[in-house]
Amino acid sequence: MEFFRIKKDIPFMRHAVLLNAISITAFVLAVFFLVTRGLNLSVEFTGGTVIEVAYEQPADLPAIRQVIAGLGYTEVPVQNFGTSRDVLMRLPLMEGQTSGQQSEIVLAALRAHDPTVELRRTEYVGPQVGRELAEDGLMALAFVILGIMVYLAFRFEWKYAVAAIVANLHDVVIVLGFFAFFQWEFSLAVLAAVLAVLGYSVNESVVIFDRIRETFRRQRKMTTREVIDHAITRTMSRTAITHGSTEVMVVSMLLFGGPTLFYFALALTIGILFGIYSSIFVASAVAMWLGVRREDLVKPTRKVEDPDDPNAGAAV
Repeated sequence: MEFFRIKKDIPFMRHAVLLNAISITAFVLAVFFLVTRGLNLSVEFTGGTVIEVAYEQPADLPAIRQVIAGLGYTEVPVQNFGTSRDVLMRLPLMEGQTSGQQSEIVLAALRAHDPTVELRRTEYVGPQVGRELAEDGLMALAFVILGIMVYLAFRFEWKYAVAAIVANLHDVVIVLGFFAFFQWEFSLAVLAAVLAVLGYSVNESVVIFDRIRETFRRQRKMTTREVIDHAITRTMSRTAITHGSTEVMVVSMLLFGGPTLFYFALALTIGILFGIYSSIFVASAVAMWLGVRREDLVKPTRKVEDPDDPNAGAAV
């Protein structure tokens, strides 16, 4: 299905140098902010107190967040857990307070607002657990990248694998750079969004690479640049449909999902937008600069001599 068809190929690769210079600048800035500011890690990574409480009626999450904010906590995850009456909070440790003292202060403040609240459980998440989560997250990221490279190298050719990984790392680092620059909270949900961006971005690259291979087979007189421009132009309608429908869902979570889903949806929004950009201008351009050609994807025919045939050259 196509919403539209562009008859004349758009010369995307004509502007590849300029657009990739912009990408390199954004990438360098993202790395700079990651190094100088770092990520604002959530309780899952830094350690803190997890408190679960229960109400007799469905909990008023905005009111609970105001109570927690009045105690000096900012951007604390407050969400339903299981039912609408159960609430889970993750609080960073306050200086001079133990985990037990912290839970007592929070529970007293909540009871002053609603006497029916009951404490279900309180747990302390130590920094050691946070370090393990960070290490496991980095390991998961490394395995995803390795798996993508192996898959693309087998399906296409090593030049495409390198191009796709460069584009995907470009997306991931820029998403992390946004979180470092604005000091948005980086939680396990955001880490999951970053991993999702990797898979989503490589999907778009694979579609374009597949169309490039198909164009190499059909159009033997086109140059590599013309083939890439043709392939990208022919996928524009598909890109508009898939990314448009995905963005509708993600923006809905961003606007109406509340604080619990906000940063998850924000990371996905940034990643999807840059994923479209990188698949077209970064991955395709890097593949072109690595010298991808028709022979890399379409094996040339080989002729052998038949000793019993007076006519030379039976094609194999």
